[in-house]
Amino acid sequence: MAFSQHLDPLHKATKQFLVPPDGGSLGGDGVARLARVCWVQSHLRVCMKCVSVPLGTVSPERVCSYQDVLDHLNLTRGNDVFTSTRPVLDHTHPTMVHLDVYLYAILAVTWNNERIWWDPSQFCGISRVSIPKEMLWIPDLSIYEMTEKDDGPHSPYLYVSHDGIVLIEDEMKVVSTCKMDVHKFPFDTQRCNITFSSAIHIVTDIQLIPFSNSSRVTQASREVMQTQGEWEFLDMTVSRGKLILDREWDQISYTITMARRPLLHVINFLLPILFFLCLDLASFLISDQRGEKLGFKVTVLLAISVLLLILNDILPSMSNRTPLIATYCIVIFAFMLLSLLETILVTHLMERDSVHQETGIDHAPAYDCDPEEVICSEQGESHLLLLILGDLRAVERTLALFASGRREGKPGYWTRVARRLNAAFFTIYLISVMLFITLMCKEWLN
Repeated sequence: MAFSQHLDPLHKATKQFLVPPDGGSLGGDGVARLARVCWVQSHLRVCMKCVSVPLGTVSPERVCSYQDVLDHLNLTRGNDVFTSTRPVLDHTHPTMVHLDVYLYAILAVTWNNERIWWDPSQFCGISRVSIPKEMLWIPDLSIYEMTEKDDGPHSPYLYVSHDGIVLIEDEMKVVSTCKMDVHKFPFDTQRCNITFSSAIHIVTDIQLIPFSNSSRVTQASREVMQTQGEWEFLDMTVSRGKLILDREWDQISYTITMARRPLLHVINFLLPILFFLCLDLASFLISDQRGEKLGFKVTVLLAISVLLLILNDILPSMSNRTPLIATYCIVIFAFMLLSLLETILVTHLMERDSVHQETGIDHAPAYDCDPEEVICSEQGESHLLLLILGDLRAVERTLALFASGRREGKPGYWTRVARRLNAAFFTIYLISVMLFITLMCKEWLN
């Protein structure tokens, strides 16, 4: 209902009551008529203070305040008309709530209050005022995924426009649930939903409308993004939907897409495990006749075990599929365990060959000693000659051991078997590791 429709009848009523038929001055009857005009003004809620100015004079430039608008609307804290029910003149009219959400930004909600209207030209061009939130009805919007109460800073005021549009701009700290898929951790991309809906009012009462489309929300969120930490913001999509149970509720879903920054996990976890695997491959160059190779492999295997404990702390415990990083660690751990077992077997075979050689030398005949013993027993040489004879026997045994090792220019049987086994295992081991690393990289980057 336009403001001019109220103003013209009131102007005619003012002239009828204030101007005497004979053009004379206002008397007592004119004062009574002035009181009637003021009553009509109060009834129509039209602020016309100029009626108290004597006729024939020009009113000075008016000075308007926000309180004039509130008085015109009769908008006070104790007025339950604006707070107790939904602001519609007809209960069949739905309240259109426009919602706008920016990531790390301000949540804006607007709706129309059919009980509020004024003409800005009658109030010095005032087109909107800010009032406390307690003075108006506010839609009961809630977030389905929220798990903790919002403790962010809230503004106690809202804006009311002359056409009845109510605007709330507020900040929200949302701690919500999100179904995570960590199959490709740390190269994973997550999508989390934030769904807004009314808790009480059904779709015939409140209809939610996104104020901005997906591209605008994404661009605005990137502009106001302050910090991203481990996650990189990709985009934000907006969609409308309905929740249908025994009744029907309107809802808006904001889907936030984020990608994890993998550099930290690659440097601190993936590369060290790969380096340990390279060390295990390099350990095949160590001689099998020494015990250092076995000790080195055990040390590397223990280092991998420590990294697996760290993985248990950084990896989410709930996932529908086994994370690729867990497969990566377990398979590399299995490779190194097989390498350790192969080293133990090779060392055992070589020790068997050495034991056989030493046993043969210990049972070697000492036929050269009999003539000397006879000479010593017959001639009764001195004790000094006996000591020299013992040293010569020790040299003879050393030369015999060296000669048996170089006999025919070939190592022992078990040594040859161990070397062939070691070469075959290293070839299969290297090919398997290369294929596994290639498949893991392809799966991660797919």
